[in-house]
Amino acid sequence: VIMTPDAVSFISPLTLSTLSKNPVYSNYYDAKTGEWHNHVELALWADLLLVAPATANTIAKMANGICDNLLLAVWLSAKSKVIIAPAMDLDMYQHPTLKKNLDYLMGIGVEVIDAENGELASGLVGEGRLAEPESIVQYINQLYVEQDLLGKIALVNAGPTYEHLDPVRYIGNHSSGKMGIAIAEELAKRGATVHLVLGPTNIRPTNQAIHVYDAISADDMLANCIALFEQSNIAVLSAAVADYKPIVKSDQKIKKQTDHLSIELVKTPDILATLGKMKNSSQLLVGFALETENELENARNKLVRKNLDFIVLNSMQDKDAGFGKDTNKITIIDNSEKVLQFATKSKKMVAADIVDHIIKKLK
Repeated sequence: VIMTPDAVSFISPLTLSTLSKNPVYSNYYDAKTGEWHNHVELALWADLLLVAPATANTIAKMANGICDNLLLAVWLSAKSKVIIAPAMDLDMYQHPTLKKNLDYLMGIGVEVIDAENGELASGLVGEGRLAEPESIVQYINQLYVEQDLLGKIALVNAGPTYEHLDPVRYIGNHSSGKMGIAIAEELAKRGATVHLVLGPTNIRPTNQAIHVYDAISADDMLANCIALFEQSNIAVLSAAVADYKPIVKSDQKIKKQTDHLSIELVKTPDILATLGKMKNSSQLLVGFALETENELENARNKLVRKNLDFIVLNSMQDKDAGFGKDTNKITIIDNSEKVLQFATKSKKMVAADIVDHIIKKLK
């Protein structure tokens, strides 16, 4: 971490040192010990130089070869890729001088993560706000992660569905959507264009490139999935869709009048089976099975019945797997009869394992 002298006025080096678990450099040398901070060595060591936030002042100095602080000395010695994320007030960001400096820097190979629209330090609202940390990390990830799925279109569904009994009550389940969202994020990270059909959950993907379609009921989710499936190369159906819905939905709240209440239910549409019938030979379809008994046998039957390329099995017997948790333990059963068992991992790491298998199947 390198801080400019002005940056030190805003935030203490101790804070960034603690968060990064690395020393913070802001001067050419330590005034107490005389130790020199070798800007050439720092520049050659780095695989990437990221300037965030990049102020109008720093951008102007970079564009004009001015070298009056350690950051600029490192920049002038850098052989690695350089990325800047501008942040400044609305009028400064629109100023022709700033535009000229950015154009020059891009012309010599510097990459720019555009500022975003939002509330600024001046109180104005508009372009100039530093890109969100998640957007910056996503940008960097895409530089270094192999884009195996570039040009592919992926459909993912995630979360629960709610089948309303009346305007107040519904039949649902405890799915948070975490697993499906992690898969959507991983597919996008590998270069795919991702369409995520998301049931009612308060969790959203951080990757702004993911197209999100909100769905409440199984019928909503089916309509969205059918509309998106034809153009998709990959479909991963991880949503916990309610199996039944009430035959009659009351327009008014059902009053508590008797000791017993009977509600007649009918099966919801089977989204996975529907897409399995629509699937052509160039599409890859992945399903999920959450089982409590005869897990492998039930998952294999579902794999065949629904014309899947592979199925991801979750067992409710595993204490670190299941709804709402940040970890999962899966078994992948392939349509070639291959069975792959994985240890308990974070859902992000599980998503990476699933996407790795998707890429192998496509190849």
